[in-house]
Amino acid sequence: MTELIPAPRSAVAGSGEARLTRHSRLYADPATEGVGHWLGAVLRQATGLPLREGRELDDAEGGIGLRLDPGLGPEEYRLVSDRFGVLVEGGGAAGVFWGAQTLRQLLGPEAYRRAPLDRDRVWSVPYLRIEDAPRFRWRGLMLDVARHFTPKEGVLRYLDLMAAHKLNVFHFHLTDDQGWRIEIERHPRLTEIGSWRARTKTGHRASPLWEDKPHGGYYTQDDIREIVAYAAQRHITVVPEIDVPGHSQAAIAAYPELGNTDVIDTTALSVWDTWGINPNVLAPTDNTLRFYEGVLEEVLRLFPSEFVHIGGDECPKDQWRRSKTAQARIRELGLADEDELQSWFIGHFDTWLAARGRRLIGWDEILEGGLAEGAAVSSWRGYAGGIAAARAGHDVVMCPEQQVYLDHRQDPGPEEPVPIGWVRTLEDVYRFEPVPPELTPEEARHVLGTQANLWTEVMEDHARVDYQAFPRLAAFAEVAWSALPAPAERDFAEFQHRMTTHYRRLDALGVAYRPPTGPLPWQRRPGVVGRPIDGPPPSR
Repeated sequence: MTELIPAPRSAVAGSGEARLTRHSRLYADPATEGVGHWLGAVLRQATGLPLREGRELDDAEGGIGLRLDPGLGPEEYRLVSDRFGVLVEGGGAAGVFWGAQTLRQLLGPEAYRRAPLDRDRVWSVPYLRIEDAPRFRWRGLMLDVARHFTPKEGVLRYLDLMAAHKLNVFHFHLTDDQGWRIEIERHPRLTEIGSWRARTKTGHRASPLWEDKPHGGYYTQDDIREIVAYAAQRHITVVPEIDVPGHSQAAIAAYPELGNTDVIDTTALSVWDTWGINPNVLAPTDNTLRFYEGVLEEVLRLFPSEFVHIGGDECPKDQWRRSKTAQARIRELGLADEDELQSWFIGHFDTWLAARGRRLIGWDEILEGGLAEGAAVSSWRGYAGGIAAARAGHDVVMCPEQQVYLDHRQDPGPEEPVPIGWVRTLEDVYRFEPVPPELTPEEARHVLGTQANLWTEVMEDHARVDYQAFPRLAAFAEVAWSALPAPAERDFAEFQHRMTTHYRRLDALGVAYRPPTGPLPWQRRPGVVGRPIDGPPPSR
């Protein structure tokens, strides 16, 4: 009936339809004014209807009304379409916004166009009553812009795509070995040197192919402010990631003193041009701590988010084992080994952020050597890290590689472009369950939500990102939002039926998704080496 994605908690159909005409008005109360501006803008361009502003709710009879209902939760909404028009109520502006997204879906795929295709078309919404609220408060998407840079317009586009799927946390992976993507005014070489590499590996790191031209780019601080503001208008929180102490060669190439100078000649390092786990990590010195405190001071001014992600993953300890400076620090602090040294490093920034009213979140390796008090965990190496963290009383975002790394291949077929990792089909993602059954109800309350990750080593442009993300991101969005049955009991056939309409929405939005029948000829990458892993992924 509604073919909505993600599926609402409750939808009851009536008999009849509410029509929007040239006389219809759009009313938003003061608390929902921003939602009204957004909805009016997208519907005017798609429908060609004027949708003039209503000064009172009664003005919206036969049109659209937006208002708060304090009896609803902050992201909860109610949508009623009847002979008086369409009324969307939410407990907060965010709830009204998600209801407005549902209204856009109800108007049909053409409501996602940027210009009307038929000015004589009748725009209508069936009479119904929808009551809806999200399952999780953290419904995230991580976009890696360090491996392949996504220009600002591409980031804004993905924020719109997230909003259309009721996702509300944008994890912005801004730094890595292959590039530093955020302007830091007190350390200009981070972007002057660290944002560009001379060439790029094409395909998996085992591939013999290279793109022999410079690749890079970065966001100015004004770009970041615009991205954060654009996201906020769509009720999306942007969580920045500044990777430490591993995945830091771009920073070390710009400022060699950040590396382990008593082990290697850090002045010979450049921004890394291939993929994998890099041995060059930050030195655990006071100079490094002060440098990154300065970086984070500027980051905090740009990002108002509760959480700041500091990475903490894939940090080889070989250089620390050989470094007299690192070993002296271990002795000075009374630490047992290099794992505890990394825990101390992470703990320093946990304390530093907490003193400024923020919270640290990192990949599940921050559990090694002892988890910093107050830190939250992004559980990526399966469920185990998230289970351990939740049992220890720490908040968790579930994003296991085996389930929701969307850079992994979607099909075992030979035409799948640059096949990486395990096969994760649309159905596999739809049957993903973020809360491990091993957790007690009290422990499960520490699962803030879930996140899909888009690592871009083999995604050279937005079309490749689209292909890997969609349609699986639509299935993930339903998992994150809707109160679904247990994985084996989910009605995937019914979801596929709703996807037939949703593909038309994605077409209208210009999304280069993977068709159900397989990649189109221009979506294939013949001859480019990937890294497929055979067999089903581990379940835990």
